[in-house]
Amino acid sequence: MANHLAVNIYVFAYIWIFIYKCPVTLSSLIFMSQVKIYHNPECGTSRNTLALIRNAGVEPEVIYYLDTPPTVDELRTLIQDADLSVRQAMRTNVPPYQELHLAQQNLNDEELLNIMVKHPLLINRPFVVTILGTRLARPSEVVLELLVQPQLGAFSKEDGEQVIDIHGRRIKAEDK
Repeated sequence: MANHLAVNIYVFAYIWIFIYKCPVTLSSLIFMSQVKIYHNPECGTSRNTLALIRNAGVEPEVIYYLDTPPTVDELRTLIQDADLSVRQAMRTNVPPYQELHLAQQNLNDEELLNIMVKHPLLINRPFVVTILGTRLARPSEVVLELLVQPQLGAFSKEDGEQVIDIHGRRIKAEDK
């Protein structure tokens, strides 16, 4: 019985040390599955955002929203949680916007949401959802506000712009 107690105390001590000495690892385990990105792999901003999430050691749930569009309710929630209007979440520089004459039409939000779900190319991207909130990650660095985990190392965008230094710290515009 005494040996089992000693083993249990040892296991408890090991777990306690792991939790308090390795908070980044623990938080990564806890929150890893709680990051979701509505992703378009053809979009550079979306690719950079996904890469920044992964640079924090997180493998998010990737939703290819052009193939699997959100429902009207899901899209409404994303837009509301990101504190945007429906029009702010809509892309205006894509063919469906011109073809459907959406600039001229006086449509209400419900009508616009239905059109966006039917034509997901109209949905601006990437939306990122974490335990800290929901944002439209434009520019891609916006995602840093939503990540619990720190960046693990240097990161440059696809265009070569360095965003994170070798210590995992954000490089501000005034530091460049």
